[in-house]
Amino acid sequence: ISWYERCLWNRMEDFSTLLEGPTGCGKGAAAAAIGRSGFIPFDTAKQTFSSSFTTTFIPLNLSQFAEGLLESELFGHTKGAFTGAVETHEGVLGLCPPHGSIFLDEIGEIGIPAQVKLLKVLEEREFSPVGSHEKLRFCGRVIAATNRPMDTLRTEGTFRDDFYYRLCSDCIQVPPLAQRVMENPDELIELVEHFTSLITGRKNTELAARVLETIDTYLGRHYPWPGNVRELAQCIRRVILKRNYEGQKEKTQTLQDQLKTGIDSATLTADELLNGYCKMLYGRCDTYEEVARLTGLDRRTIKKRLQQHRAGS
Repeated sequence: ISWYERCLWNRMEDFSTLLEGPTGCGKGAAAAAIGRSGFIPFDTAKQTFSSSFTTTFIPLNLSQFAEGLLESELFGHTKGAFTGAVETHEGVLGLCPPHGSIFLDEIGEIGIPAQVKLLKVLEEREFSPVGSHEKLRFCGRVIAATNRPMDTLRTEGTFRDDFYYRLCSDCIQVPPLAQRVMENPDELIELVEHFTSLITGRKNTELAARVLETIDTYLGRHYPWPGNVRELAQCIRRVILKRNYEGQKEKTQTLQDQLKTGIDSATLTADELLNGYCKMLYGRCDTYEEVARLTGLDRRTIKKRLQQHRAGS
C-alpha cells in the first residue's frame, strides 16, 4: 500500500485489467469493485471530492453493437458524421473522468479493426470521435472481460497478440461458482444471504436459511451450477416464489469423466482420486485381485478403497 501511495495512485491509467471466466460467474461485479475502488482526487478549495465513485466507472457491453455503431459508442461522433448522426454524441472514452475506469465487457467478441483502434488508445492515450480529426485525451483506466479462452482466440487469429499484451497488465481468472463453493462452502451461504437481502430489500437470516435448505434438498451440495452466480440469483427467486428449484439436468458423467474433471479443476483429494481410480479399475476387471495387481496395493486395501468410494458418492 505504501508503494501505491508513493508512486502509483495517479498512474493507474497505465495498468489495464483483463478478467477471464465463464458466463455468469461475476466478472461484471468484480470489474465494478475494481473500478470503483480507485483514487478520487479531493478538491481542497471546494472541500469535496472532484467526482462521485458512481460516475467514475462506466460499463459497456461490446457484443450488443454492430462494428460501425461500436466505434460511435466508444469514441463518440460529430453531427452529420454518418446517416442518422443528427447530433453530436460523446462516447465512453470521452465521458470517462480522470482516474475513472471504463469496463469493456465481451472484449473477445469485437473485430480486428476495433481492436486496432483501441490498441492505439491504450498506447497513445488519444482518440478522435467518428467524423472528426480532433485529438482528445483519454485519462481513464481500461478494465476488460471475456468468457472466451484468450489463448484460443489468439491461436485462431481473431484476437491480436499486441492488443492482448496491452490489456493484460493485470489478469484475473474468475472461477466458476461450483469451484468456488467446492473450495469454500461458506461462499454459497454468503451469496444466498446477499441475494436474499437484495431481493427482499432487507436482511432476512431466516429466509436465507430456508432457501439454503431448499437448495440442499433439490440440488444437493455438489450441484455444478452451470449458470454460475447468475443461475444462483434466479434459483433464489424461484425458491422464494415456489419453494422449489429443479436446476439444469446434466448428462451423466462416467466415472472416468468425473476423475478427469476433478483432476483438471484440482478439486480432488488424494484419497478421492485413489478411491475413484480403484473403482474404475474394478468396473473393468471385476475382481479385487486384478485391481490389486494393477495398482500394487493389497486386496484388503482395494476393498477398503471401494467401500470408501461408495460411502462418498
